[in-house]
Amino acid sequence: MAKRPEVPQEMIARLRAICESLPECVEQDAWVGVRWQVHTASVVHVFGGEDQKFRVVLRAEPDEVMAFEHLGHPYFRTEWGANTVGMILEEQTDWDEVAELVIDSYCLQAPRHLSDAIERPDRPT
Repeated sequence: MAKRPEVPQEMIARLRAICESLPECVEQDAWVGVRWQVHTASVVHVFGGEDQKFRVVLRAEPDEVMAFEHLGHPYFRTEWGANTVGMILEEQTDWDEVAELVIDSYCLQAPRHLSDAIERPDRPT
């Protein structure tokens, strides 16, 4: 079995910058990689796979889960839950898109009073 690579600090720093703006979102070392949670709910998890590729795993709305399933690389659907999806992180990754996905995941996982405080371009204020 191949050893999982450590997540590059640059990737962790990018995700940290996104998650630091989210109320009560806490960084933790995970069984592999790093994850951010709001209370006990996972928002995003970044880790290296045995294939030496890096992934973020997060939560998505049901229609987005179906889209991830059909889009193909770099997107994928996980088997870890009905609304869990992921994205392979590469040199050409669009970090603005990652930020949107993380914020959406947070809004699905956070208590309503916290998620309502988040400004999102797709939601009227």
